[in-house]
Formats: sequence, C-alpha cells, structure tokens
Amino acid sequence: MLLRIYEENPNPKAIQQVVAVLRRGGLIIYPTDTVYGLGCDINNHKAIERVCELRGIKPEKANLSFICYDLTAISQYTKPFDTATFRVLKKALPGPFTFIFNASGQVPKLLSSKKKTVGIRVPDNRIAREIVQELGNPIVSASIHDDDEIVEYATDPELIHEKFGDLVDIVIDGGYGGNVASTVVDTTSGDFEIIREGKGDIGLFM
Repeated sequence: MLLRIYEENPNPKAIQQVVAVLRRGGLIIYPTDTVYGLGCDINNHKAIERVCELRGIKPEKANLSFICYDLTAISQYTKPFDTATFRVLKKALPGPFTFIFNASGQVPKLLSSKKKTVGIRVPDNRIAREIVQELGNPIVSASIHDDDEIVEYATDPELIHEKFGDLVDIVIDGGYGGNVASTVVDTTSGDFEIIREGKGDIGLFM
C-alpha cells in the first residue's frame, strides 16, 4: 500500500500503522534526508533475509545501515569510541551521513561480517526518526536503486510504489526523495575516512 505521511507533522496513527507492520516482519520503503530506503525491524531475521533477497545480496555480505533515533541508540550497536568522535557525531547528526563503527555484540548474528563493522545512520527526517522511536529499536536499511543508468536512485514515491508495491508491505509517500546518497565515513581506525562522497560534508563538523 502507498501511505502518505507529511514530514512537517507526521500523523501518529500512520506512524503506529507502519510500526505494526515492522513488528510483524513486514518491509517498508520510507523517506530519509537523502534517498528512499528499504527497511525492516532489526530484530526480525526473516525480514532481514527478505531485504537482502530483494537487493540480491547475502546477509553476511550485506552493507546494510542501521537507522537510529539518536546518539544514545547508536552506542548500543558499536564498540566504545572516543570523545573527539562523539563531538563530531553530535554536531553532524541528525544528518546525511553513514558512519562505519566497530560493531558490538548487539548486532544481529545474521549480519555479522568478517570485518565486524556496522553502518549507522541518524537521518534528518522526522518520518524515519519517529518510526524508529515508536518501534523502540533501529531498522535495518538499504537504499532503493533505480534501473535508469542516469538516475541511480528512485525519487518519486508513486513510481517506487508501482515498481516495489507488490514486494513490500508499505511504501511511504513522504514527498520526492533525493538522488544523492549519504556520505559514508569510516571511524574504525580512530580517524574519519571518507569511503563514499555523498550529500554530507563531514569537514564542516571537524
């Protein structure tokens, strides 16, 4: 189904409807501050497998992000990081970044890679964050790609629904999405190493 939610004032009943779907193992497509994402409850292994199947990747090799509500939620899934890193995160988030951390034991075994790292996002989008807050834990997320070679990411929620509506439980129409993904920053060495240039400029917060 296609569900309209307004970012300026997300309808609590609509958010609860989305969360109910996630809790029973459903998949959603939802807006972020960059591109539309495909997500599921982090605690539902079958749902994670469905996300990976849709993207054509194996769970243990998947570079999926965890969408968190705030910095407090991040620390549960990462090994401790230093004060300097925390200061940068506090300034940069919510924002268009995916930060790579060393993973804690709380990361689902299904997603544990040999590298033992985890990608974390706190998007600057009220719809995404309120879903996560109502759910009570992160959602696992992958970006929605477009078949068009020029436009890499699908931006129109109605077209996304036409393409993916039969494969997921809810497509949230939160308005047009962007087609520039998040900037990916690796923090695992103690420094900030840019893995992928995207929408965010981490230099502004250093």
